[in-house]
Amino acid sequence: MLDKTYDSAAVEPKVAAAWEEADAFRAGANAAPGAETFTIVIPPPNVTGSLHMGHALNNTLQDIMVRFERMRGKDVLWQPGMDHAGIATQMVVERQLAERQLPGRREMGREAFIDKVWEWKAESGGLIFNQLKRLGASCDWSRERFTMDEGLSQAVLEVFVTLYKEGLIYRGKRLVNWDPKFETAISDIEVENREVDGHMWHFKYPLAGGETYTYVEKDADGNVILQEERDYISIATTRPETMLGDGAVAVHPSDERYAAIVGKLCEIPVGPKEHRRLIPIITDEYPDPTFGSGAVKITGAHDFNDYQVARRNNIPLYRLMDTQARLREDGEPYAVYAARALEIAKSGELPTESDVDDINLVPDEYRGLDRYEARKRIVDAINAEGLAVTVKNAEGNDVPYVDNKKIMQPFGDRSNVVIEPMLTDQWFVDAETLAKPAIEVVRDGRTKFVPKNWEKTYFEWMENIQPWCISRQLWWGHQIPAWYGPDGQVFVEKTEEEALHAAIQHYIAHEGPMKAYVEDLLENFKPGEILTRDEDVLDTWFSSALWPFSTLGWPEQTKELEKYYPTSVLVTGFDIIFFWVARMMMMGLHFMQDEDGNPVAPFHTVYVHALVRDKNGQKMSKSKGNVIDPLELIDEYGADALRFTLAIMAAQGRDVKLDPARIAGYRNFGTKLWNATRFAEMNGVKRDPHFIPETSTLTINRWILTELASTIRDVTDAIETQRFNDAAGSLYRFVWNQFCDWYLELLKPVFSGADEKAKVEAQACAACVLEETYKLLHPFMPFMTEELWAHTADRDTLLCHADWPAPEFADEVAAAEINWLIDLVSGLRSARAEMNVPPAAVAPLVVVGASEQTETRLKRHDAAIRRLARVESIETAQTAPKGAAQVVVGEAIACLPLGSLIDLAAEKARIEKAIGKTEAEMDRVAKKLANEKFVQNADPEVVAAERERYAELEVQMASLKVAAQRIAEAG
Repeated sequence: MLDKTYDSAAVEPKVAAAWEEADAFRAGANAAPGAETFTIVIPPPNVTGSLHMGHALNNTLQDIMVRFERMRGKDVLWQPGMDHAGIATQMVVERQLAERQLPGRREMGREAFIDKVWEWKAESGGLIFNQLKRLGASCDWSRERFTMDEGLSQAVLEVFVTLYKEGLIYRGKRLVNWDPKFETAISDIEVENREVDGHMWHFKYPLAGGETYTYVEKDADGNVILQEERDYISIATTRPETMLGDGAVAVHPSDERYAAIVGKLCEIPVGPKEHRRLIPIITDEYPDPTFGSGAVKITGAHDFNDYQVARRNNIPLYRLMDTQARLREDGEPYAVYAARALEIAKSGELPTESDVDDINLVPDEYRGLDRYEARKRIVDAINAEGLAVTVKNAEGNDVPYVDNKKIMQPFGDRSNVVIEPMLTDQWFVDAETLAKPAIEVVRDGRTKFVPKNWEKTYFEWMENIQPWCISRQLWWGHQIPAWYGPDGQVFVEKTEEEALHAAIQHYIAHEGPMKAYVEDLLENFKPGEILTRDEDVLDTWFSSALWPFSTLGWPEQTKELEKYYPTSVLVTGFDIIFFWVARMMMMGLHFMQDEDGNPVAPFHTVYVHALVRDKNGQKMSKSKGNVIDPLELIDEYGADALRFTLAIMAAQGRDVKLDPARIAGYRNFGTKLWNATRFAEMNGVKRDPHFIPETSTLTINRWILTELASTIRDVTDAIETQRFNDAAGSLYRFVWNQFCDWYLELLKPVFSGADEKAKVEAQACAACVLEETYKLLHPFMPFMTEELWAHTADRDTLLCHADWPAPEFADEVAAAEINWLIDLVSGLRSARAEMNVPPAAVAPLVVVGASEQTETRLKRHDAAIRRLARVESIETAQTAPKGAAQVVVGEAIACLPLGSLIDLAAEKARIEKAIGKTEAEMDRVAKKLANEKFVQNADPEVVAAERERYAELEVQMASLKVAAQRIAEAG
């Protein structure tokens, strides 16, 4: 006998062990020879990671598809693996070394530190895989890959060297996100923009030579509202410390206020007066004439927008900071560099390349200062000199003009320090070239996004793509396979031996001092004397971009690569469409071809799931204290309940608002199925291998078999089209409502009756439907269904390898009859609930306008109607009795006389009071939503909650008005 209650904590480990012992998830398990393949590559979690709600949703949806297709007999591979997570892992290991009071990274050296990272990975890395197994993820765990393992590292070398030799990877100086704590470039996805308290300072840049101009401001109608002579141009900045590196001041071409001074020079009001730098005033489309003064200082080496302006206008790029975001202290005294910069500004021959990196324009008194300390001193100096724009304070005195305002500031998501845009030498991929075929493959439908609206986002990103910075100043990761000769010449090869050979060929082939130098070295060769390896490592996303084919053995032409590439569906979050999805598309199309040499995209479908938020719609974050740990939910409710909740809430394009109370509710759904199986077992239900559904004679059996077939079609179609919530919703309705609430309820008289033939048929049919239900529900709730499958019969196969049900049965006549019965009983129950009828109260049922078919049905189901709808008798009539609640069912009207069921006067008073209370609440919410300030200023989640509340009240009011109408009719 099945245990009285389902114990997930006991069942889940037992089922997981059975799967592992059977090697149930190996590639090709349950597939017939020559079967169609279905491949998913797991979005590789960080080796440092632990399971969070995003992982839980992502992997639940993948597992639903994988289990579904495995049961359909396809040759399935769900490829697992982990990402080495360069910066995150290096941070973890460095922190661990500090905690253990061991030498730091730089003290122990690169090789020893890398050994420590591998030690940590062996001891602590990969915890998340065990957590994914707890969730029920049915990956082929024997094929686990790691982005730093030997095979994937070979793929990285192959791709880097190939792209370099094709001219698609190059080294250059560009602006990147720089993390001063970790002293490395980082990707945009590792930058977190936060709103913080900030300041906007307004300063005067004096015109060179004391020149003046007439400054005129006009209103929208062209009327002059301010006219004065000025010997300066006003700029506003949130980062005064970067003024030191200004290359120009820009105004919009249409801004008449500054037309007279365009092309002239102005002075940066910082540093020794005798060496003040002069920079040109230029025009560019970037400045907004309506914002601030309309004039923008251009610091191309420390601002991404300024960088673009500088590039367009040949403005020199002056780097101000070192790798720790302190102001530079290298080189000659400031006066030397200021003079050189002044020559550049006055000559009009602005450099066309950013080749001024050796010029340190930090005045001597600021060198070596932290950027924020430098900011304070610079502001103080400008104020003291009287070069701040001033305004009148409350006392009528002139004070520096400073806006205290909220600003968006970029932080490193790991370091938690402000990111500095930094001009550095880095390695780049020519993403624009690689993006073109990746755009085309989506545009022509070979790869589609679900939901489709994400294609627009994809196109916007890809059509405006910038060079991809792939180098990182870290030690943990794939070291860039580039070596430099004594003169800085770069040699890119897969090994140092190959690079050395290329270097020797290069130097020996070219006459000059390097030829003799290298020939001399070769006579007494020592490693490292000719070549020095680039110390940087590759961006983690570089190796992840190869994931769909590198995990299958490429660059070797393996049988797995031939069989499982291209993969089928990619399941991912929207936040990495550009960082991961787009890059996989670019790399896959460039390196993978079919037998005719045509590029092959890595997947045909990209399913983009939404965020998992808290129950109020707030994004989860540690700072808010609203993070929900999926492992705690699994401990409390079981993995199946969590999985089913996530699936039924995963509507395309809609964020999941996760309330643990919902998980408790869907645990009850599992309990319902468990109890239904136990009830069936207690009533002799067991699998009959000879049962043929088509031979069923009982209408109730033919009805449930028809509804089962309909559910099979709905669930199959929904999973195929990634409508996971629809699939789960169909299963919920079938299991809870149709099977448990109606089928088993209607079978009770059969189980307890004297008709042995009917009983045997009902037992066999119920067992058949339960068996098919376990199959349908298995992708969503694998642990419980596998346990029920094993318990209810001696079977030759695990449920995860059972054949997916086929929708072969249909009896519309039987379905119509039982659905009529359900509609009648449900309608009568609703009427009783709306009218607050006591459960024990009974009354006659009068059916008006019944057809011959309805009269036959009333007689056939007389006992069931009396028992389930709480009526004492059933009769037909031509007119409705006075004072009856009426329910329309088909062509007939079912009437319940209310006078004998409730106190009409008391019920009328109760309903009127409820209507008044509901109206007052609706009025309160409506006024709130009509308040523009509330709608504009409140958190969007709060506004959405109020709108949901109003919708709930509308439904409640409609129900109350129906009840009031029935009372009125009864009176």
